Amino acid sequence: MKTLAKLPVTIVTGFLGSGKTTLLRHMLDNAQGRRIAVIVNEFGELGIDGEILKQCSIGCSEEEANGRVYELANGCLCCTVQEEFFPVMRELVERRGDLDHILIETSGLALPKPLVQAFQWPEIRNACTVDAVITVVDSPAVAAGTFAAFPDQVDAQRKLDPNLDHESPLHELFADQLASADLVILNKADLIAPEALAAVRAEVAEELPPAVKVVEASSGRLPLDVLLGLGAESEAHIDGRRTHHDHHDHEEDDHDHDAFDSISIDVPQSDESQLLDALTTLVVEHSILRVKGFAAVAGKPMRLLIQGVGTRFDKHFDRAWRADETRVTRLVLIGQQLDAALIEQQLRAALV
Repeated sequence: MKTLAKLPVTIVTGFLGSGKTTLLRHMLDNAQGRRIAVIVNEFGELGIDGEILKQCSIGCSEEEANGRVYELANGCLCCTVQEEFFPVMRELVERRGDLDHILIETSGLALPKPLVQAFQWPEIRNACTVDAVITVVDSPAVAAGTFAAFPDQVDAQRKLDPNLDHESPLHELFADQLASADLVILNKADLIAPEALAAVRAEVAEELPPAVKVVEASSGRLPLDVLLGLGAESEAHIDGRRTHHDHHDHEEDDHDHDAFDSISIDVPQSDESQLLDALTTLVVEHSILRVKGFAAVAGKPMRLLIQGVGTRFDKHFDRAWRADETRVTRLVLIGQQLDAALIEQQLRAALV
């Protein structure tokens, strides 16, 4: 009987808005026949990230793609490994003869070290190995000294976590994401001056072991040979990577994120600019961190994909509406202490 080689796993981490999902889309679009399973960790009920990833051309039918995308929707991945992550990994292990690689995108505020340590569990360790932890850095944000595009919102979310009692939790989380890295991507390198990028590289290097490589990218566009096949076997040495949160026992802590809300809203089709203006107003007036969804634009046969971080929105028409679909705008809003009824009322009023 042939013994199967360990299935390589790449973990992609980084703050909200750093470009993790864009990097994964690039990797899937350029898979070159590799059979890749994807675990997407996100808040929300609609599975927006998962649907985005399913659109990528990975050389299989829609039915097969659906079977390869796993979405964990109830909190940061390090908190859910014993609830959802282990069963998902066990299923993938059973199918590892049909797979070449697994990609895991963590939530923007996840601590990667506990996730890597989960690969020390016997049932996973015997079948899988962490090929690399890739940390995606928002270069302009680090150059500005904020580490994230919208630091006030991200830092406020961090303060909701009773396990993190630090003077500079955002900086320390940034350092912890670097401390677990086997490869660091300085993303959005095209958006800052060369001297500023050099300063970011120097700052990042202070948090890294000498062996960790740092590469620059724009929109995560890097050759797959740079991203996959690193063979780091991260689970074997992760315990020696010191982080600011090593003193916390995650198996015993009650890591509760109930104060971090995710609401879903369906509204009729509308004018594109009218919808974006309304969403921008909502973000300013409420503690909304992320907006994801698909919009039905009046007079357009294509579905509009919307992703927002703070007041910055990216959008493009991703595909035509199918004949069996209802043309409706479906959004997920993620933030703190959101009044779902009020927000939906304001959005509907703005679209009238």
